[in-house]
Amino acid sequence: MVRPPLSQDERDRGELLGALLRAARADRSMVEVAAAAGISVETLRKIERGRVPTPAFFTVAAIAAAVDLPLDDLLARTTTSTPGLLSA
Repeated sequence: MVRPPLSQDERDRGELLGALLRAARADRSMVEVAAAAGISVETLRKIERGRVPTPAFFTVAAIAAAVDLPLDDLLARTTTSTPGLLSA
């Protein structure tokens, strides 16, 4: 099955997700966080840069846990009912 293309809002939300995870990582190295999350450094890099706009839930959950970022907080900061707000 062919996956439909992502909307601009979905791509923007992926970039925001990556930026939030990067900010939560703070001064910890990518290697340290990737190891704690059980993912590769390259996967973490791609998510943080927004190159994977819709990462798997369990991958996001593992990264969030590794950087002590509650999923509720992450969801609240990446969800909006106002179109275009994510790109601001």
